[in-house]
Order: sequence, then structure tokens, then C-alpha cells
Amino acid sequence: MLIFLMFTALVVMICLNVPIAVALAISGVIGLVASEGTGSLVTVALDMYDGSTKFSLIAIPMFVLAGAIMNASGISRRLITFVAALVGFVRGGLSMVTIGVSLFFAEISGSAVADVAAIGSILIPAMKKRGYGAPFAAAVTSSSASLAIIIPPSIPMILYAVSANTSVEQLFVAGFVPGLMGAAGLMGVAYMFARRYDFPVEDAFSMPTLKAAFIDALPTFALPVIILGGIFGGFVTATEAAGLAVLASLVIGLYYREIDLKRLKAAMLDGGMQTSVVMLLVAASVLMGGFLTRAQIPQQMAQEILAFTDNRYVILLILNVFFLVIGFFLHSAAAIILVVPIVIPLITAAGIDPVHFGLIVTLNLAIGQQTPPVASVLITACSIARANIWAVSRVNIYFVAVLLTVLLMCTYIPAIPMFLVEYFYR
Repeated sequence: MLIFLMFTALVVMICLNVPIAVALAISGVIGLVASEGTGSLVTVALDMYDGSTKFSLIAIPMFVLAGAIMNASGISRRLITFVAALVGFVRGGLSMVTIGVSLFFAEISGSAVADVAAIGSILIPAMKKRGYGAPFAAAVTSSSASLAIIIPPSIPMILYAVSANTSVEQLFVAGFVPGLMGAAGLMGVAYMFARRYDFPVEDAFSMPTLKAAFIDALPTFALPVIILGGIFGGFVTATEAAGLAVLASLVIGLYYREIDLKRLKAAMLDGGMQTSVVMLLVAASVLMGGFLTRAQIPQQMAQEILAFTDNRYVILLILNVFFLVIGFFLHSAAAIILVVPIVIPLITAAGIDPVHFGLIVTLNLAIGQQTPPVASVLITACSIARANIWAVSRVNIYFVAVLLTVLLMCTYIPAIPMFLVEYFYR
């Protein structure tokens, strides 16, 4: 009865527009007081502080800062120029450029919102000017930006690793192949639209142009090499790679001599606010997690589901549907922090690899970023394109179908995300 009242209070507060972190903390306090008395509140502040100062969480502001430096120093523009020279000759080339640049940007920022804001502000107006419809421009930018939380580094993966007490590095490795599969699928859908609506071809392929763009962007390619090479090679942890990404972005920005300090300051402030929201969520989750653990709620739920079925594939189907529904209403950080600690005992009892499950959760939440009403990435793209969210969603459903296909393949063919993990770590 108490758990029902707590979650009812949580839902009511969220509906009243109380910040999720605050609502989560209040619900946790209610549960602790009701079950253990006011004496349990003595260590609340220390518990919240300890929960939000874990070493792996330092990677979040570092990756956000690296993305801010990229945007303010001409790095993003050079990536766009290089990818345009590489694939711009294909029909609908600008949409291919958008997906390709998102692939690169995802390897540095780890944030889908940062991705769509940085790339969309340049490429959405360009696509509209070249005759692409605003709904299509917003849809392809929004869906490709969600690659940022599938391809390493990924902020939601970091949060999942902290919540599930598993390896960040292994999660990053698991996301690499599904991310490339998603990018290939999105390009296929974009090409289908380009053929159907006769989108324009950009400049003809030119080897001298590609060579010049490659040489100009060459220092930029050091960023994914440092991040992914360091993690895959076992030379650095995810947190250390984040610090190196910031340093490398700064050095490359100084090399180009194009750092816009005003723009950098604004991006850093925005990134600081995003990080603060995430950290507050993490701190608040400690209270709820402490109550749930002591009340044995996750273990009880695991026993009930296992009594219904012990087939891991049926359990994964149930959890997929659950996370897809959660994605309609919660941002990815809130969904991970609120739900993952509850379901971890279930996946452990069912014999599901926590790294494999982390990749499944991340894919679900990538889809959730594209599904209204709470679709932060889609809404950002619609704002930039000045397009109606439902008009964009009618186009975006084809791109979401690609992400859903990748989700199902990774769920039921574990070798797709896990073979690199097995090769490097096991």
C-alpha cells in the first residue's frame, strides 16, 4: 500500500509540473519516514551527496564541454564540409550529410540534444533552402541525433552503468555496432524519401575537393581516435577519455584559431545546467533507491515476474514494452534513474547480461526521444525547423521504425552488440 501511495504522489507531482528530481526526492523521503521514522532522515544529505559524486559521473560534464568546444571552434563546420564532399553527390545528399555528421558528433558529445542543436542549426536551414520539406529536415536531423546515445560515448549509458553497477567501458563497446547499423538504416530511409520526392543532388563527386576537405578536417579525426581508441584499447577509463576529449578539443580549436568565446560561454552555461539537472536526479534517486532496496520491492517484483515466466526472451519483450511506454513520458536520464534499480534484480535472476540489457535500455530511450509528448530531441528539431511536431512525426515514423528494428535485432540476437565486448573484455 505504501509503495502505491508513493508512486501516486510521484505521478501527481510530475503532472503538476514539479521537477522530476524534486518529486523523486519527496517521494523517497515519504517512504523512508513512513517505514523507518524520522530518524532515517539524519543521513539523507550525506547519502545524496555521496550518490552524485561517483567518479564515473564526472564524464558527463566533460563530454558536454567537449561538444561545446567543438561547436565554438569550427570543428563541427569542418566535419560537415568533409562529409558533404564524401556523400553529397548522392540524391538527397544533405540528408546523408546530416546523418554522417551526427555519427561523428555522437562520438564526442554523448548528448542527443546537443547534437541536434549544433547540427540542426546549420543543416536544417540548408535543407529547407534546397527544397527539402521542413518536416523531413526536422525528422532526419532528430532521428540521426539519437545516434548520440547509442554510439559511444553516451551520457545515458554512463547513468545506466552507475545505476546498475556495471562497466561503462563495456557498454560503450556494445553500442558501437548497433550505432553503425542504425546510421546505415537511417541513410536507407533518407535515400528512399530522396528518390520519391526527387530531392536535389549536391555538387558532383570531386576527389580534389574531398582531399582538401579531408586535410582541413584531419586534426578533428583525432577526437574519436582518442576517445574510442583509448577505451577500446584499455588505455583509459570512460571518465579519463572524457577529460582527454576536452583537452584534445581545446588544442584542435586553438590550432584552427576560430574559437568564438561568446558562443563557447553560452554553450558551457547551457551544458552546466543540463549537467546540474542530471546530477540532481542522481542525488534524488539515492533516496528512492534506498527505500526500495530496504523494502525489497525490486526483489518481490522479480519473483512475481519469474513466477509468471522464466523465459528470458519473454521477459525482455515485457521490459522492452515497458521502457517504450516509459519513454513516452520521461526523459532518458529520469527513466534510467527511476526504473533501472527496480528491474536489475529481475534481469540478474533471469540470467540476462547487464551490459546487454543496458544497450537495450539505451535503444529504447533513443526511440523515446522521438515519441511525443515528452520528446526532447524531436521538439528541439521542430523548433529549429519551425515545423509542426505532428507533421514531423508522420515523417519520422519511418526513421523510428529503423531504430525499432535495431532494438529488436539487438534484443534477440545478443551477438550483435556483445561480440566486441566478448572480444575485448571476456
